Amino acid sequence: MVVIGGAGLASIGLGGGSGTTAVHSSLPPATAPIERTTLVETQKVSGTLGYGTTRTATGGGGHGTLTWLAGPGALVSRGQPAYKIDDHPVPLLYGSLPLYRSLSEGTKGADVLQFERNLQALGYTGFTVDKTYSSATTSAVQRWQKDLGVDQTGKVTPGSVLIAPGEIRVAERKANVGDQPNGPVLTYTGTTRVVNVDLDVQYQRLAKKGAEVSIELPDGGTTKGTITSVGKVATEGHGDNPTTIKVTIAIPKQRSLGSYDKAPVDVHLTANRHANVLAVPVAALLAQPDGGYGVQLVEGGTVRTVRVETGVFTEGKVEISGSGLSGGMKVGVPT
Repeated sequence: MVVIGGAGLASIGLGGGSGTTAVHSSLPPATAPIERTTLVETQKVSGTLGYGTTRTATGGGGHGTLTWLAGPGALVSRGQPAYKIDDHPVPLLYGSLPLYRSLSEGTKGADVLQFERNLQALGYTGFTVDKTYSSATTSAVQRWQKDLGVDQTGKVTPGSVLIAPGEIRVAERKANVGDQPNGPVLTYTGTTRVVNVDLDVQYQRLAKKGAEVSIELPDGGTTKGTITSVGKVATEGHGDNPTTIKVTIAIPKQRSLGSYDKAPVDVHLTANRHANVLAVPVAALLAQPDGGYGVQLVEGGTVRTVRVETGVFTEGKVEISGSGLSGGMKVGVPT
């Protein structure tokens, strides 16, 4: 929002607060039209462009030796290996449940359903996708294991696959070839760039899920985004740092982001829309000795000053109202 100081505006007396002064003989150096328009009040906040939340892949059980890891920036999709143990691939599967137990014939549960959906998506058939690990599932798993080049046990054990919500982008290796997989192996994110904002809670009312925002990039370009999530738990600030909530913004046009992987950005949140109002450049305002503002109306070869009430200030313009004002009139502005 633009802040107006009295010292930054021309001053002219209105005489008795009557609303207009006598006609002036000298014209202002330039004019601008009074516009009837919609003014959008915005709030600029800082955000970070990146690939979203970083998660950690941990080797299960700690048995064997790491013989290969995907490198930073690598994209891994369903069925592809994220790393290898004893030269056996640990493939990525999609889901929300970790593989917390061994799956074998007779096992039942939501984790079985999640696994069977992945198996089917990888092209293996001959079983019913449900919550029961059947003999048909075992046969399909053996075919899958043969294709992977691992022991054809027909069982799926913790540590033999990596579960993530979808395709991943490797962020950082946390282990090296030759290490035992008994701790963090790598970190990863999603593959779509988003903007994260630690939003001061005083602006929480401006962050609505589904709302459109404007994002200003480091090179001066802009793109549009949509708020996809607004945190419900605030992080308490300390010292000069405010209390914040996390806001995530999706960017539909990923190409508009260029080659940026991680960068600071400015996010413009919409506070209010003032529709069908009269507006002039902020520079057209004249500070009055008795308080308030006026504008110089230029009509033909004459000038008169009219007192106005101001509304929202935004993007170099100000909402005005006053007696006798209408769209298309000319007001004086400095050069």
